[in-house]
Amino acid sequence: MNPTEKPRLRGLDFQPVFHQGQQMWYLRDPLSLTSRQIVVPGPLARLLSYLDGARTPSQIHHDFCQAIGESIDFAIISDALQQLDAACLLDNARARQAQADQLAAYRAQPQRPPALAELSYPAEAQALTRLFASYGRRHNPNSRTAWHGRGLISPHIDYQRGGPVYAQVWQAAAAAVHAADLVIIFGTDHYGGLGTLTLTHQPYATPYGVLPTDSALIDALAAAIGPDAAFADELNHRHEHSVELSAVWLHHIYHQAGLAPKPMIPILVGSFQHFLENGRHPTDDARLTAFLEALRRATAGRRVLAVASVDLAHVGPNFGDPFHMDSRRRAALQVEDDALMQTALQGDAAGWYARIAGVQDRNRICGFSPVYLLLRYLGPTTGHKIAYDQCPADPQNDSLVSICGLLLT
Repeated sequence: MNPTEKPRLRGLDFQPVFHQGQQMWYLRDPLSLTSRQIVVPGPLARLLSYLDGARTPSQIHHDFCQAIGESIDFAIISDALQQLDAACLLDNARARQAQADQLAAYRAQPQRPPALAELSYPAEAQALTRLFASYGRRHNPNSRTAWHGRGLISPHIDYQRGGPVYAQVWQAAAAAVHAADLVIIFGTDHYGGLGTLTLTHQPYATPYGVLPTDSALIDALAAAIGPDAAFADELNHRHEHSVELSAVWLHHIYHQAGLAPKPMIPILVGSFQHFLENGRHPTDDARLTAFLEALRRATAGRRVLAVASVDLAHVGPNFGDPFHMDSRRRAALQVEDDALMQTALQGDAAGWYARIAGVQDRNRICGFSPVYLLLRYLGPTTGHKIAYDQCPADPQNDSLVSICGLLLT
């Protein structure tokens, strides 16, 4: 590495792992730019905090040695930096070229392949249908009057935990799916930037085939915010599960009815954390407003079903909280979630934002930004709750993720 270069770590997912009783950190690259896997021993993990783009390797070595109170060989630091560079974990020319190459390969495919087939659900259509049928057996999909609404809130948690809630809300929405001539899915971009809106022209494939897209609509949305912004994080679509797990259920509904699927527009939505930190509001964001105005214009007169593929709270020790989710805390969380769901059912985007921002998103609502965009797009609504659940998020069942299924008319 050039001695004058100032290495900066890319946005990574740090996962604790244990080897021979020692805690280490697995550096997971959300974009998987290489197949290399880097595990950093606990004592060396502090080094990563100095990879901020402000220090040369020699300065990193000096500051790290001062922090740990002992002198270590510069070769240890140099070797660590070289391994991070080779794995494309540093924000530099090597990583940017790898990302460009992989984006070109992604766009060259005829469709976006299912990322989770054979990992979270069967890749074969008949086996998938049997799995989905097993989730729905306890509920009678014919017990409700056919619903023809405009909006749907679905989980994006794995099917193993959320399957019954998926089944209830998608079965209840079947008539609306059949009637729509366009489906829009707003999904959480778990690794996206602040307030990003990320599009792709790639149609999503599922075990049932391919969900077509609408390139003209995507172009109109991209033009509203600028193609550079609209496609800057496009590679996130490749592995992001939030849209995929609802898109598979959408395709299942078409498959069950023997209908060809209608166009589906996947939109990944980044975090609203910056609004919480700087005291501003999404209504002040010209890009979000331009995007929503373009979406309303481009879909005027069409029968649209808009979907937010989201989870709700993420609470407990597994998410950094100093408490366990005992029965009292679970009951209190359900009261908070009920208030949020009622706000969503009224189509109250401002109220949705205010409730979450008012407590600084202490429950880590994974659907904060996608649901807000959905509600602003739909405007005032009525609706009803189909299902709610609190799913375990650690082996001890001390942490949980709450999910829901809502229909908005």
